[in-house]
Amino acid sequence: MGRAAEMLGVTPAFLRSLDTARLIVPQRSAGGHRRYSRYQLRVAQRARDLVDQGTALDAACRIIILEDQLAEAQRINARLRQERAPRQNPE
Repeated sequence: MGRAAEMLGVTPAFLRSLDTARLIVPQRSAGGHRRYSRYQLRVAQRARDLVDQGTALDAACRIIILEDQLAEAQRINARLRQERAPRQNPE
């Protein structure tokens, strides 16, 4: 956790607060140390950016969750539109 906090320029307490808020839930090593994925580090960086701009932590978490849900909905919508597009005959 210390290395992740150092990479992001945040305190370990900030990362713990993201875990408590269930925004990111890192894997645990056999020794109980938190292990963050690259995606989780990007999410933590986004949270830090929002907090640095004056957004409350709980609001920042909600914003990030909603952004992820919107992106997923847009991906699904694009896939469905592509599947429903009329097939063109190569004639």
